[in-house]
Amino acid sequence: MAEQHQYVEWFRQSSPYIHNHRGKTFVVMLPGDCLAQNTTANIVSDLVLLQSLGVKLIIVHGARRQIDEQLALKNITSSFYNGLRITTKDDIPEVLKAIGAARFSLEASFSSGMPNSPMHGAKVRVHSGNFITAMPRGIIDGVDYQYTGTVRAVDTAALLDALNQKDLVLISPLGYSLTGESFNLSFADIAVQVAVEIGADKLIAYNDDGQIVDSEQKVYREMTLLKCEKFLVDKQHRNQSNTYFSLRACHKACDGGVSRAHVISSEEDGALLKELFTRDGSGTMVYRDNYETIRRARIQDVGGILNLIAPLEKEGILVKRSRERLETEISYFTVMEKDNLLVGCAGLYPMESDAAAELACVAIHPNYRKNGRAAKLLTHIERQASRLSIKQLYALTTQTSHWFIEQGFTETHVDMLPVERRSLYNYQRKSKVFIKQIQE
Repeated sequence: MAEQHQYVEWFRQSSPYIHNHRGKTFVVMLPGDCLAQNTTANIVSDLVLLQSLGVKLIIVHGARRQIDEQLALKNITSSFYNGLRITTKDDIPEVLKAIGAARFSLEASFSSGMPNSPMHGAKVRVHSGNFITAMPRGIIDGVDYQYTGTVRAVDTAALLDALNQKDLVLISPLGYSLTGESFNLSFADIAVQVAVEIGADKLIAYNDDGQIVDSEQKVYREMTLLKCEKFLVDKQHRNQSNTYFSLRACHKACDGGVSRAHVISSEEDGALLKELFTRDGSGTMVYRDNYETIRRARIQDVGGILNLIAPLEKEGILVKRSRERLETEISYFTVMEKDNLLVGCAGLYPMESDAAAELACVAIHPNYRKNGRAAKLLTHIERQASRLSIKQLYALTTQTSHWFIEQGFTETHVDMLPVERRSLYNYQRKSKVFIKQIQE
């Protein structure tokens, strides 16, 4: 019964994400290494489930591993420069054979529908074609890439037409030139170019290196575009892993206009579903928009604020506020929102007789504490106060004195409160009074 209840709760909590993703377009990068793993069947099932929920999918697959294996059968070893294979004229037939085998294997996976399997009844229609026009990469730093090419154009009209017909689009790492030649392309370059040109809502990059961590083993769950760029620069000469290349693709996509991009593990079962249908995900998200926003509260936020402050009221940290009182005071509140969840709130109550205000009701969701969010919220409040020509910010607390001191507040006496606030002081609570000068 406990497991069933947990399942029901998860399903209910995932419903906002189901609604939000419906009708959106995702470009998914599947490296060749991922296609050779035992988890491939589950990845395909998860992608089909995503499509059944109304998501428009373009899958761009890689084939580096498959090409290596095919060339090895002919005792051919490729040369690489800057992470790209140098494809010779003699290599092309084997490259086409390897890419074709990878593509046909994927198409077969999307076509399966055995009873008692996640794919039963799916009836996925896979659409492939010559969506990518290529051209030679040319000679760079004196290195001739020969039949390794780059994307010249994307047939966006054909792609959008296929998506509107509810087809799952599958693109291989190949492009065809105007002269009728075939070129070996980077699947990451194709995925980024496609995502940018069709205005995709997300780019999702599978990798097999696990979570993205820094030199101190800090796990990155989300990165701004700027933080991602700094991470890539720091790692550029030390890290040539699949994760590095996946993250670089995410950065390029977001820099080109895609709102969000995700790196997820191909070895973690259900990583795609966890990333898209749970609040904190399982991978690393790169974003160019303000994913975690701070804004003025609205009347619709009253319920969320009550949920935030109720546990603190129970502990005696905050003074209890009724819904009615909160509704009348909602204009004083600022909230921090993450993916439609209120994770923080604070109130700024100006005092009419002085250029002063009270900071009240600072609360952060238990799952999002100890990450500097309260300090970030305070900074936003201080900017509000400055715009209102407020010179002094007061705060009353019974249990969080140290935090206010860390934020630059100094303790003062009750008698130092402005008259209108002093008259409301509750001597039974014995709250300590803190003050901070607001810088213009």
